[in-house]
Amino acid sequence: MGKKQLVRELKRAALERIENAARTESDFNVVIKQWDNLDENRERRERGHEIKRNEETIRLGYTDGMILPIPFLHPTWRGIINGDFLDLIYDNAEEMWQLVEDADISMLIKALTAKQKEVLFLSAVRGCSPQQIACYKEQTDRAIRKLLVAALIHTRDNLVPIILEQINNNSPNMTCEKKQFIEGHKKTALDNAKRE
Repeated sequence: MGKKQLVRELKRAALERIENAARTESDFNVVIKQWDNLDENRERRERGHEIKRNEETIRLGYTDGMILPIPFLHPTWRGIINGDFLDLIYDNAEEMWQLVEDADISMLIKALTAKQKEVLFLSAVRGCSPQQIACYKEQTDRAIRKLLVAALIHTRDNLVPIILEQINNNSPNMTCEKKQFIEGHKKTALDNAKRE
């Protein structure tokens, strides 16, 4: 038997003797104190093996499958089984820009503030309403809508010159969606000019 195991056995036997000999309230308090001390030591050792997650990610419902496992029939599992695991890797607000196919839009999303990214992620990827996001963030839905609009305006305003440059250069990156976006932007600009 090893030395550590002998020490553990002796401590266990000593605690058992103290438990058996306890007759008064003060004796039982000594036993309770010993058990509390053992529990604290066990919890301290176990804490080193726990997955560290901050309160924010738990409150937002992010899951990496370690604490709350993904149901087996969930589309995420089907994708992983088929080898398509990139969606799971980039399933968070900070890495959301990796999911966007267009490089220009991807860089614009990457340049957003952390709060704007989080609200845009919860709205666009998770499909949450401003009211739901407001509950998660413990803010008003008006503040959430303001953040969301600021993120969209920032992205749109910085995207217009990029697309116009692509049109002038006859870039192969020019798509029908980008042309429709520019036409809609011009129409909105004309409507705003008429109002003023």
